Amino acid sequence: MPNIELTHLNIATRQSPLALWQAEHIKARLEALYPNLKVELVTMVTRGDKILDTPLAKIGGKGLFVKELEQALYEGRADIAVHSLKDVPMDLPDGLMLGAYCEREAPTDAFISNQFEHLDDLPQGAVVGTASLRRQAQLLSYRPDLHIKTLRGNLGTRLGKLDATNNDDSYDAIILATSGLTRMGLEARIKHELDIEVSLPAVGQGALAVECRGDDEAVLNLLAPLNDADARLRLLAERAFNRHLHGGCQLSIAGFAVLEDQADDRKLWLRGRVGSVDGKTLLKADKRILLVGNSEVDERHANDLGIAVADELMQLGANKILAEIYRKA
Repeated sequence: MPNIELTHLNIATRQSPLALWQAEHIKARLEALYPNLKVELVTMVTRGDKILDTPLAKIGGKGLFVKELEQALYEGRADIAVHSLKDVPMDLPDGLMLGAYCEREAPTDAFISNQFEHLDDLPQGAVVGTASLRRQAQLLSYRPDLHIKTLRGNLGTRLGKLDATNNDDSYDAIILATSGLTRMGLEARIKHELDIEVSLPAVGQGALAVECRGDDEAVLNLLAPLNDADARLRLLAERAFNRHLHGGCQLSIAGFAVLEDQADDRKLWLRGRVGSVDGKTLLKADKRILLVGNSEVDERHANDLGIAVADELMQLGANKILAEIYRKA
């Protein structure tokens, strides 16, 4: 355990119920580690929370959920910010860094419906709600007959729209992140988790990350016990993959890394996908590397792995698909 001299810490967080749960979770972990540390939340509303009637790809992507929190770090109003990692842009502003990659929750997508038990049970032309182009591309690749309708808002808002029976804007099913439902105690709403062969997760999905000022050694030391080495390695590969594609969570990019433990070796396996939003084209690539057990070397190789998978997808035509999405945004 690092020697900590801090006695007070401010956490910047959005005001949505899930964001508050995440911040409270980190607060509780820190207070358990450091009984003399007082932790307070600094809540705020981001631009992404305010604009709910427009797809994220048209208004700047998931980065809209973190800018105000990062400004609080710059101004010293907060010492750390807690994020869902999939909301964090691939390139951080100067002077800021991710000080902790926490243990990862389930990364899958969840199928929720009040009428149907499984994605395969949906009738022809069923209406499915999601705000994710990644989910849309993969769902339409698997079920071209589905009608995908944009659905934004916090968990309560999205579930409320599904539950509204006397509403012209109705849905037969919606797709949400398993991790968010689990953290909010809403597991009972999940009919099933989509197989990753059907819907490969978003980069960073299910993971919490803690952002801080890069020169704040006291805070970095304090955060050290929150780091999960396995999650960090996987997430570094995923984020390098997405960064090399110049992508973000608002695009139709999926990337998911797993660790494979075998008798004599350990490998990092990264799968990547890029799909057209109509589902007619779904490009796939994957690669494995052998880990050597040295954290610095393995992290460097994880970064190289992400770049290699991205390069393969670009050779298959990913650039053209992503350029078309940007053009229409």
